[in-house]
Amino acid sequence: MTRTMSRFLPLAMAFCLGQAVPALAQAPIVLPDAIRTAGVVRIGIEATYPPMAYKDPATNERRGVNVDLVTEIAKVLGLRIQWEEMAFAQLIPALTTGRIDFSGSSMTDLPSRRDRLSFVDYVSTGPQIFALAAQSAGITQPTDLCGKSIATPRTTAYFPTLTAWSQKNCVDQGRPAINVVGTEGAAATRTDLRQARVNAAVLGAEYVVYLSQQEPNTFVRIGRPIGVNMSGMAFPKESTVLRDAVVAAINKLIADGTYLAILKKHGIEDQALATATVDAGQP
Repeated sequence: MTRTMSRFLPLAMAFCLGQAVPALAQAPIVLPDAIRTAGVVRIGIEATYPPMAYKDPATNERRGVNVDLVTEIAKVLGLRIQWEEMAFAQLIPALTTGRIDFSGSSMTDLPSRRDRLSFVDYVSTGPQIFALAAQSAGITQPTDLCGKSIATPRTTAYFPTLTAWSQKNCVDQGRPAINVVGTEGAAATRTDLRQARVNAAVLGAEYVVYLSQQEPNTFVRIGRPIGVNMSGMAFPKESTVLRDAVVAAINKLIADGTYLAILKKHGIEDQALATATVDAGQP
């Protein structure tokens, strides 16, 4: 090899590598054969939990962070969406029996759920205690609610989290336990609070943000969330190909700014993640 050739070889190699990297970055996202062939992905969703997924009162159309995000994910993957609306309690059975491909509803990524499911985590979350402003006299911190009643959906992670919090921060400290009232969902929890059946409620931090936006000065947050975790889209445990395709799609939406724009649209940009992760919730 001549001296001249040896001088230019590293430059040529660098040029080739530089051309190869974008090509690799633009490689198509792999989908399961059945979904790719059908061109359709079946999404389970529970539409009673604003701002994540809910019905527009004026049009009865689905709205929310999850609806917008799943719609953009499907565009990235080149798929049509077949929405399957159901109660939150039906989502896990629908996943494990193959009725849906993944859950487009927010579901806390917990170890107890990972024996059957795998999660693509896309926002941080936490159970937030809140009360009606008109009924919050004397309640300035969570421990002020020891011995009182708090409503929260029984089918979510908030119920056991609040129960454990009460044991640690009330009972173990010589205070009376919180009466944890299980409800059928977020709407029922809010109804119990409005009708003064309980002294406070616990729902996701994102929902409390939404309520405060819709009805200013009506609700007050009591302290910070009593726990911090990841909220994810749930997949059957064995559905790793589709799960990883959704991770890739979300990370593309994070990179191009679409993800943050969706969160800002619904007022929860403070709960954004730098990257989508798999099963990164509580250990």
